[in-house]
Amino acid sequence: MSEILHIPVDRELGERVSWLVDLRWLILGLAGVLGLVAGPWLGHILPLGTLWLVFGIAMGYNALLWVITRRLVSRLTPYASHTFLMHAQIIIDLVLLTSVLHLSGGLENPFSVYYMLPVVIGSVLVTRRASYAYATVATVLWVGLLLAEAWGLIPHYNLTGFRLPIRYREAAHIVAESFVLATANFGAAYLASSIVERLREGERQLYEANASCELRAGELAELNRRLQELDHTRSLFIRLVTHELRAPVAAIQSYLQLILQGYVPQDRLNEIIGKAEQRARDQLELIGDLLDLARLGEPKDLDKTELVDMAAVLHDVLDMMQARIQDRSQTLDVEVAPQLPCVVAQVEHVRQVWINLVSNAVKYTPEGGHITVRLYRDEEGLHGSVQDTGIGISPEEQEHIFESFYRTEAAKAMSRHGTGLGLSIVTGIMERYGGRMWLESELGKGSTFHFVLPVLEGSEAS
Repeated sequence: MSEILHIPVDRELGERVSWLVDLRWLILGLAGVLGLVAGPWLGHILPLGTLWLVFGIAMGYNALLWVITRRLVSRLTPYASHTFLMHAQIIIDLVLLTSVLHLSGGLENPFSVYYMLPVVIGSVLVTRRASYAYATVATVLWVGLLLAEAWGLIPHYNLTGFRLPIRYREAAHIVAESFVLATANFGAAYLASSIVERLREGERQLYEANASCELRAGELAELNRRLQELDHTRSLFIRLVTHELRAPVAAIQSYLQLILQGYVPQDRLNEIIGKAEQRARDQLELIGDLLDLARLGEPKDLDKTELVDMAAVLHDVLDMMQARIQDRSQTLDVEVAPQLPCVVAQVEHVRQVWINLVSNAVKYTPEGGHITVRLYRDEEGLHGSVQDTGIGISPEEQEHIFESFYRTEAAKAMSRHGTGLGLSIVTGIMERYGGRMWLESELGKGSTFHFVLPVLEGSEAS
């Protein structure tokens, strides 16, 4: 059961070692008083000089332990050092107790039951194996003392008038005393260690439950924080969507009211209707982007994914954009590496990536500007980039450029039309398929938008 020992002994064994030293001071004090009383009472038949010498040794060794535990042993001392001090104290206590019993009557001394005190203390403070070791040492010391006195190996000090002088040699008494003390020691070790192990197991379970609760509390706090962030984001998103949806509708309503109330001259009628139609297109574009953004938040549908040739999709998008590029007198370079592998995605999502990035480059690059589109394989996967010589983005605005509805001041000044959702849609697509996106830009000199998507090995397009 050594694994149970670590709770709470690892945490408190240092204090228990000190506590045992303090307890020994009390016991030695009582023993000193008892020695002063017992000497005259027994008629000075005991070797008091030798007893006081043993008493002095016990006082000295306990003083040394007091210094070690109070001044030399800190809480940072390894656990093994505390264990060694505990074992040393109990073994020395048993040896000193045996010496005292020998000098005060041996088998005739009724205080032999005090062997159980160190055994019980050891059983409470350390492992069951150690408690059985203490019981064994106590029993061996006691039986050894009885046999050594009975065989005349060491002198026997008879308690004259208290016990018969030949009792210590009688086999029946020796066997009985040995049996009683041995069973008492091992019984006490078993009962004390069993109770303590149950307590330690209960405390270990309580400790683990408390640690689990703290962990759960931390997880719940983190979830609560994330929910609050999501709720704040949702509220902000709703406000932004409401504002963006209301503005075109309000403009269309104003134009229609001007027409219906006859405030628009006939020669400007087509102009006002055209503005209303443009606002309607803005509204439809915003709704379309919102639907695309919402679909990205849905669980990934593997049945709709397929092997997609990004180069082929890119060429389709560029063909669609060619007229706009020519209208703005822009030049376009396309660099596509041969034999590129495919990506696992939905074709429509890949199309949205290219449409948003290329259309942004066309929109925010002045007439006569230059656009470069690249697609190649690198160590991360399929790397695509769209570079322009447009308005560029300041470092402060780059931190927000991928947020929903965000448009830079320069972008608003250059083009009134735009939802501010294109880049957030592209970012969502990258995250959905395990890719990533980043930006390199300098204000007034242009921007380069990069993305990387993982590829399916052995899926080169034909």
